[in-house]
Amino acid sequence: MPLMVVGTSSHVGKSITVAAICRCLVHRGISVAPFKSQNMSLNSYVTSDGGEIGIAQAMQAWAARLSPTTDMNPVLLKPKGDCVSQVVLFGHPYKDIPIAEYYAETPFLLSEAVAAFGRLMQEYGQVIAEGAGGAAEVNLYDRDIANTLLAEALKIPLILVADIERGGVFAQVYGTLKLLPEPIRPLVRGIIINKFRGDPAIFESGIRIIEDLTGIPVLGVVPYFSIPLPSEDSLSIADKVHRDLPVRIAVIRFPHVSNFTDFELLEQYASVEYVPCGVPLAGYDCIILPGTKNTIDDLAALRAAGMDRELLAAQENGVPVIGICGGYQMLGKTLVDEGFESKAGVYPGLGLLDCTTRFASYSKNTTQVRRRAAPVPPILSSMGEVTGYEIHMGVTKPGLDREAFSGDGRVNADGLVFGTYMHGLFLNPAAANALLAYLSGKKGLPYTPIPAEGSDPYDMLACLFEEHVDMEAIITILNE
Repeated sequence: MPLMVVGTSSHVGKSITVAAICRCLVHRGISVAPFKSQNMSLNSYVTSDGGEIGIAQAMQAWAARLSPTTDMNPVLLKPKGDCVSQVVLFGHPYKDIPIAEYYAETPFLLSEAVAAFGRLMQEYGQVIAEGAGGAAEVNLYDRDIANTLLAEALKIPLILVADIERGGVFAQVYGTLKLLPEPIRPLVRGIIINKFRGDPAIFESGIRIIEDLTGIPVLGVVPYFSIPLPSEDSLSIADKVHRDLPVRIAVIRFPHVSNFTDFELLEQYASVEYVPCGVPLAGYDCIILPGTKNTIDDLAALRAAGMDRELLAAQENGVPVIGICGGYQMLGKTLVDEGFESKAGVYPGLGLLDCTTRFASYSKNTTQVRRRAAPVPPILSSMGEVTGYEIHMGVTKPGLDREAFSGDGRVNADGLVFGTYMHGLFLNPAAANALLAYLSGKKGLPYTPIPAEGSDPYDMLACLFEEHVDMEAIITILNE
């Protein structure tokens, strides 16, 4: 019997719970796959066959020791602004659609999701599904393909996750259960309380109260933890607390920032701050322009805030300026949009790299890549071979600047400004070490390299859940 993890709201820990259960099952020799029918996130990942899915489902696949596939996240919504989202269906752009019109697609998208779930069950024998947002969105019951409609179609047991750190956990749990549709409520077989701080013994009476009120067992109280796992969506940026470390890196927080998971390895070894447009950049040792869903619009926001002048001043002062994907496009001289990325027009770039980007098609380049950094000092020459993935519209035509990576990117004459389409670059220890060693050396600081391989975070997560969650009860539910 498969299982579905739903939440009292967004950001309560559903994704982490699914990943933890997957790894716990793998430890027991049980083949399992993750699944989320519909995800909304600008943090995405590219599968081996070039499909785009939410980063959370890729993370869950890794927890299950599987290669991510598009069946694990058949529908991905990527917000573009003005209540419009790009719908990515089985890894490829389907259409841009206003949210009001999106719901007309419900029957079709639900049938596609159920079919994907069936294929996963057939291939792996067990599936742990994840809901989206809150399970008790009453106004969405007739079109909620991520929660109630999917649960009704699959008729599988549910586990409800609540976030005690937000406060009001009793109302979260009791209210959600009371508001669930009559056919769905009996499917809830367990409750997990997440993000508990302090002594769990203090909450023992709370567990009894929840169980008495609901008649449903509390399967565990998971403590607040810090394990380096990819962030699912923009809500996670607010949770980030930069470390008080001597090397300071600014990542520009564009209005439509995407794939900021690119910098989560750097966050562990430097003071990485996500800086909104308009915040002064003086005092940072490196500035990174990350990916964005709307390059043209976010470039306009950057200019309106005067940040273009800040970036030029930083570059003149010898501060490394690095662009990833959309950030790379902004670093060029010109961006030409034929009406596919934003409004048609010719837009001046920041001019820090000699290249031009043209948006002439709705199609995306989505591929996993392995590239070798160019032997250009002082940063790229220390990277060697790196891996990552590309997700972008537009084609960039190079000018006179040298190639930054084999077949990709550009780097300026002094090697301190470079851009690449490669997401995940700084998740490579070699690339992170190249950057951090240079920044540390420039400040006269010693540097200890990041190990090439660290401990497995999914094993750490599974150990945490084995300690604080009744996994045997979950196994019993799966075996019914």
